Amino acid sequence: MPKIVRFYETGGPEVLRLEDWPFQAPKANEVSLRVVAIGLNRAEALFRRGIYLEKPVLPSRLGYEASGIIDSVGPGVVDFKVGDKVSTVPGFSQSRYGVYGEIAVVPVDSVARYPDSLTAVQAAAIWMQYVTAWGGLIYRGRLKAGQSVLIPAASSSVGLAAIELAKLIGAKAIASTRTLAKRQALLEFGADAVIVTEEENLPEAVARYTDGKGADLIFDPVAGKFVELLAQAAAPGALILEYGELSEEITPFPLRTAMRKLLNMSAYTMREVKADPQVYKAAKDYIYNELKAGRLKPKIDRTFLLEEIVDSHRYLESNQQFGKIVVEV
Repeated sequence: MPKIVRFYETGGPEVLRLEDWPFQAPKANEVSLRVVAIGLNRAEALFRRGIYLEKPVLPSRLGYEASGIIDSVGPGVVDFKVGDKVSTVPGFSQSRYGVYGEIAVVPVDSVARYPDSLTAVQAAAIWMQYVTAWGGLIYRGRLKAGQSVLIPAASSSVGLAAIELAKLIGAKAIASTRTLAKRQALLEFGADAVIVTEEENLPEAVARYTDGKGADLIFDPVAGKFVELLAQAAAPGALILEYGELSEEITPFPLRTAMRKLLNMSAYTMREVKADPQVYKAAKDYIYNELKAGRLKPKIDRTFLLEEIVDSHRYLESNQQFGKIVVEV
């Protein structure tokens, strides 16, 4: 029988178990994948701990992103066939459709083809980061050439994707990172400027890099009290998009600064893109074409084996990575 990963209680990485799983044929509008690689996301660690937007139904599977080969299709599937190489697009229930394992059944609207130029490892590291960044910068943020975007936690896979997209648009990508450890790597990756928040005053540094204006768009996964500094770093009329809560603090609304600068602050997740079929198609087409042209290149930090799934999650939570962690099956 194929192996899958489940957990029977919420907690740290050690709750993850690799166990046998009897084959389950896909139902209507579902496909079954023989998984080749799995991309790890912070959302899965939060889900495992029981503090994500969706609560796990125990015992629970988990995992949003995988690349693989379709080995079975359910009734109603017409656009994909057995043997197609695909990767999964997040936005489904992890408890019901988790992809950690040797086999995964997912909704057909959550699979997409990827360019032949990508390896299976790279293909497991594209849709979460690029759809999230595309939706934040292009769809919601309306970022334009000549504008500036501030990207906190920029060494994450989504942060790096945002740097790439900003550069494609012709905007200035200002990355921020907590310590000096990743500053040079971010500059080499393409950031126009890097702010080390433990050593620099964030609003003052942003002002310096934007000729005193501030950032036109702020694309932030940290939240918490950090938003007060972000508001100070924002340009008049800027949009602050919150797509995560890494701080795990209550997030205040910086009302006085927002009123003075006429700022907008909004929550955002990639599910907003996926909810609209036309927007979802536009995102996939854009990302596919840019990947095929080589203008987008997913950064892989490190790979693990499926048998090392606990270690891979420990590494995920260590915050040492620069880019995507991938598990090979």
